Amino acid sequence: MKRILTIAAFAVSGWLGLLGVAEAKGPAVQIALLLDTSNSMDGLIDQAKSQLWSVVNEFIHAKRDGRPASIEVALYEYGNDNLPAQEGFVRMVVPLTDDLDMVSEKLFALKTRGGSEFCGQVIRDATGQLTWSRSDDVYKAIFIAGNEPFTQGSVDYHGACRGAIKKGIIVNTIFCGPNSEGEQTGWSAGAVLADGRYMSIDHNHKVVTIPCPQDGEIARLGFDLNKTYIPYGRMGREGQSRQAAQDANASTVSPSVLASRAVSKSSLNVYCNDTWDLIDAIKTGKCKLDDLKDDDLPEDLRKLSKAERLACVNDKCAQRETVQKRILSLHREREAFLAAERKKQAAANEETLDTVILKAVREQAARANIRFE
Repeated sequence: MKRILTIAAFAVSGWLGLLGVAEAKGPAVQIALLLDTSNSMDGLIDQAKSQLWSVVNEFIHAKRDGRPASIEVALYEYGNDNLPAQEGFVRMVVPLTDDLDMVSEKLFALKTRGGSEFCGQVIRDATGQLTWSRSDDVYKAIFIAGNEPFTQGSVDYHGACRGAIKKGIIVNTIFCGPNSEGEQTGWSAGAVLADGRYMSIDHNHKVVTIPCPQDGEIARLGFDLNKTYIPYGRMGREGQSRQAAQDANASTVSPSVLASRAVSKSSLNVYCNDTWDLIDAIKTGKCKLDDLKDDDLPEDLRKLSKAERLACVNDKCAQRETVQKRILSLHREREAFLAAERKKQAAANEETLDTVILKAVREQAARANIRFE
């Protein structure tokens, strides 16, 4: 009897703890990545694969009105012959979502093939097809990257860019090539029309990762985090499998990228899996444990009493928070180490996809009352 009462007391206190950290739903940041996947863009896609999590991590300590700033990301590809010509060689790969494992999965699946790059078309489609917030307090931005003239296609980029900014969506343009060439071929003008920033990168520059002494432990802790997830509902197994697969994808790039991904996983506001993980779902108020049918629970929870189920969930939650705190502590050490190393290598540093995106984000997100600690 004493044991049962202890479990019940812990369960109640843990349950209240879970409710206490629940966050209001609704994104603070919405970003659409529009990537040219024509033949010459393999380098751009490689940069995107290796830098997705470093971009996401910028928002871990971002806040709007004192609250964590949640993020949604969408992904489009354009300029690929495998895409339907009648749709302007444009495809929505992922709609705006906070399921960043899904974004990573689709990003790693992109293949390049020569085609016609219609910037006006893909901007118009992203503006009209995605579920953008109507709130002025949400930072809404398109980042389009490519290397052909911005003027191509039947959809005039002037109208497409003006249409975006009318909805409060900033259009940032990233030309993959010499800065002067991008200015001459309309990329700079497109950004001006939608209050955005024009940038240029060498998309074929191979990103040099800086090994950090913290990478190994952070990566190991990232795998420990996976053990704290409790799949539920029809998407449970799929979500858990995707999580492991994206760890594997990150590890194929470099240990540094795997560590960056683990850092992302340490923060609910940038890495939320409430569609398939029970703990995240309770924290965000998406569901309650008592409301779930036995069929929605993993087998090891089904055989437990209600009090024991709740105790198990709280135990996993406590484990996760302990691991996440350790990761974030190591992340601070890692960032200090990286800053010092980058300073030493300043002359060799090249602008890449993540650096230009983060410059624009830092500058523009303040307009939506988002502050970076």
